[in-house]
Amino acid sequence: MPARQPGGGARAQVSTWRFALRALAYRNYRLFFGGQSVSLIGTWMTRIATSWLVYRLTGSPVLLGVTGFAGQIPTFVLGPFAGVWVDRWDRQRTLVVTQILSMLQSFALAGLALGGIITIADVIWLSLAQGVINAFDMPARQAFVVQMVDNREDLGNAIALNSSMVNAARLLGPSLAGLVIAAVGEGYCFLLDGISYIAVIVSLLAMSGVRSVLPAKHKAVTQEIREGWSYAMGFAPIRSILLLLALVSLVGMPYTVLMPIFAGQVLHGGPHTLGFLMGASGVGALGAAFILAARRTVLGLGRVVPLAAALFGAGLIGFGLSRLLWLSLLLMMVTGGAMMQHMAASNTILQTIVEEDKRGRVMSFYSMAFMGMAPFGSLLAGALASRLGAPRTLMLGGSVCIAGAAAFTLHLPRIRTLVRPIYSELGIIPEVAAAVQNTSALHTPPQE
Repeated sequence: MPARQPGGGARAQVSTWRFALRALAYRNYRLFFGGQSVSLIGTWMTRIATSWLVYRLTGSPVLLGVTGFAGQIPTFVLGPFAGVWVDRWDRQRTLVVTQILSMLQSFALAGLALGGIITIADVIWLSLAQGVINAFDMPARQAFVVQMVDNREDLGNAIALNSSMVNAARLLGPSLAGLVIAAVGEGYCFLLDGISYIAVIVSLLAMSGVRSVLPAKHKAVTQEIREGWSYAMGFAPIRSILLLLALVSLVGMPYTVLMPIFAGQVLHGGPHTLGFLMGASGVGALGAAFILAARRTVLGLGRVVPLAAALFGAGLIGFGLSRLLWLSLLLMMVTGGAMMQHMAASNTILQTIVEEDKRGRVMSFYSMAFMGMAPFGSLLAGALASRLGAPRTLMLGGSVCIAGAAAFTLHLPRIRTLVRPIYSELGIIPEVAAAVQNTSALHTPPQE
């Protein structure tokens, strides 16, 4: 047995970390990652500050729901149109515009709040405005990743690092918001969020050599929407992934809406209990993002999609049954991690297999499935919880997630058959690609 080299374990650990961060080797992605890391903390501060402001102004859970609905519903309504324009426009410039508009929206909230003249109507209208901006920003941001990362094999790593960034901000932002609100009020959260957008705007403007292939001719918007929808729904891998994601988002993701009920009535805690539960979900999601970032290939993600959806459903069922805080925290970590794995694996596969001229439209459908279903899921969860109770509502949603995962698994062999040629063409399956090249060489007549 060969002697173990001193420091070999440390070198292997460093190598693993470098591999897990390999997307940061691309300068443009590194700029994007740095700018977004700052901006997203501000975004989460605004989310918490907005909820607290609405509750302080009105004390109404209904208006909390209305505000959330106003911020989310534009993604569902405008998603198809946004996807067409994202395919037509330069994505880098589109993101610069959406970030500037988002910055102005935050400054408007800050001005009204700090001036002491803000009303609930102002908050709802400005939330609706941010929702319209997000309807264009989300598909543009998702589609832009492939332009920053040249090697498709590194796409999964870039998407996983994005998820790590989002979940790290999800842990830091609310904590900072709580401190700022307690010290100086909600208005300063909005002000800091507005300032944080400068980081991402500067990072976007500093990028160079971004590949941008725009269509030479445009068809009618409605025709391009139908073309994108026919492509997404006509290709089984894309259709199956989007439908499962939409189902999980509809019946599973609204668990966050019911968390105050579990914290107060089920686990007999208070605001701190709610913070612990949401923090545990964020920790699980962050850990899952790191695991995905360490993956060496997109191969095998097809299995991850239904497994993660089923684990998410099982976590919801277990959480609905739990009456112990420590067990509920553990199950929240499982649930948060599984949901993140499902979302990121779905995103990675879609980004890898989609045709470039339809990327914006497919990613707009992804945004609709993931975020656009959330307001309907929240309304459904609230209605069911009033009749069945929060625990049973969560267990029912978890069961539906598991059933959807089982249906996806039945179609997995066909999905693999359709995806394999694409992976081969991209060189993701080297041995198959080599075999195809060798076969072509055997059948190619010699040059004279």
